[in-house]
Amino acid sequence: MEKYKTILKENMDEIIIERSKFLGYAAPVETEGEAIDFIKGVNEKHKDANHNVYGYTIGYDNEVQRYSDDGEPSGTAGIPVLEVIRKEDLKNVVVVVTRYFGGIKLGAGGLVRAYTKAAKLGLAASKIVSKRLYSQITLKIDYSLIGKIQNEIIQQGYYIKDTVYQEDVAFNLYVRNTEVEGFKAAAIDWTNDKAIIIEGETEYLTEIEGKILK
Repeated sequence: MEKYKTILKENMDEIIIERSKFLGYAAPVETEGEAIDFIKGVNEKHKDANHNVYGYTIGYDNEVQRYSDDGEPSGTAGIPVLEVIRKEDLKNVVVVVTRYFGGIKLGAGGLVRAYTKAAKLGLAASKIVSKRLYSQITLKIDYSLIGKIQNEIIQQGYYIKDTVYQEDVAFNLYVRNTEVEGFKAAAIDWTNDKAIIIEGETEYLTEIEGKILK
């Protein structure tokens, strides 16, 4: 997968609805084990809560999807939480919504809206981001080309990880996986085919609004 959406970090937010307190927790996870551990942690923290509802998805194709109503009427809690994750098209995310009952019953529709709202707040607090596949590229050039090549790289929006100065100059770059061939062709053109281009490993980098999070 070239790109997918997830969240940046573990966080939470809360809301009061008809005197019931709803706490929305969210965290990025890589495995179902991590999701289960996170849920257990929230449960331990809020042993005295009336309900600790959860939903999570694992895998780039959402191969694993789980939810729990934790005692709320069937379909009013866990499924709405999971649906928030799915509608945002998020991958590898777990959400737990803790409820402290305030004495006023919300009804089925009210519960769905409340758990949906709390899940959205938790995800927003955790910051929705994109993960995009990048290739590590090393571009080695002669010192006489530094100014020109650096300017071209910046103008074209490629990300310079670092620059190494030895017998020649080596720009270590991150290039979107889908743009590698275009970058190589451009680099050959910029240097009149005098550059050494080395392709490294690929990895997912975090983007916010299309820009790499440094």
